[in-house]
Amino acid sequence: MARLLIERVTGRSYADEVRRRILVPLGMRDTVVPGTSPELPGPHAHAYYRYQEAGKGKTVDITRQNPSWVSSAGEIISTTKDLQTFVSALMRGKLLPAPLLAQMRKPHPTPDPKSGYGLGLFVQDVGPNCGGTLFTHDGHVQGYATLMYSTPDGSRTLEASFTYAEDAAQSQAAAYQKAVRTLTTSEFCHK
Repeated sequence: MARLLIERVTGRSYADEVRRRILVPLGMRDTVVPGTSPELPGPHAHAYYRYQEAGKGKTVDITRQNPSWVSSAGEIISTTKDLQTFVSALMRGKLLPAPLLAQMRKPHPTPDPKSGYGLGLFVQDVGPNCGGTLFTHDGHVQGYATLMYSTPDGSRTLEASFTYAEDAAQSQAAAYQKAVRTLTTSEFCHK
C-alpha cells in the first residue's frame, strides 16, 4: 500500500506528505486529508444509500463517513477546481520527474481494448476526433463519484463530481456510465 511506503520512507504521515508535496505547493486550499474525521468542509453535496426494509424502500443520508477504511486509496476530499489544478500540474510535469511521469503514462493491458493502466493513471484511446489519448483516474466512495480526465499536455481537463443514492444492486451504474460518456464527448470531441 502506497500509504505505508510513504510513511516508512519519509518518517512522516501520509497526510503530512500530501500537504507538503502537493497541496501547499499547488495552492490547493480546498483539499483536505481527513484521517478518521467524518466531517466534510462546507458547502458540500450529500450522498445517500437506498435499501429495502420490510418490503418498503428506504433512503438514508450517508454523507458523514469515516474515510480511513479506504486509506490512501481515497482519503482525500477536494473540489473540482483543486482537482483541475492537480491533474493539470501532474500532466505538465510539475509534480514528478519526467521518467516517473512516463511510467505513469505507460499503459499496461486491461480487459477494455481501448484502455490501459499505467501507475495510477488509466490511458484511454478516444480516437482522433476526441483528442486521441486521455489520461484519467476516477474515484468512488459510497454515494460519491469523481471524474478526472486530461489531455497528455494538461491543457484540457475535465473534472466532475457526482452524488447519488447508492444501492446494493448498483441500479444507477448504466446511467452513470452514460453521463461519463456524455461529459467526455462534450469536452474532448470535435463537433
